[in-house]
Amino acid sequence: MDVLIWIGAAVSLIGVAGLGWCVVMALRARNSGLPEEAMRTALQKVVVFNMGALGVSALGLMLVVLGIFLR
Repeated sequence: MDVLIWIGAAVSLIGVAGLGWCVVMALRARNSGLPEEAMRTALQKVVVFNMGALGVSALGLMLVVLGIFLR
């Protein structure tokens, strides 16, 4: 079950990288000087990606825990 642990760690790292990307996108939108409605639309898109990245990271952590339990 070591493979499951490593796969889970890789999936979790992909999710964390996605969260970092969301931070970068939010900062770009904030510093772009867009009007309020355009800013709101841009940040709503970032929130969707943020939830997806958080879900991927949580799934990876679940795989790691499952691999540890099955070891």
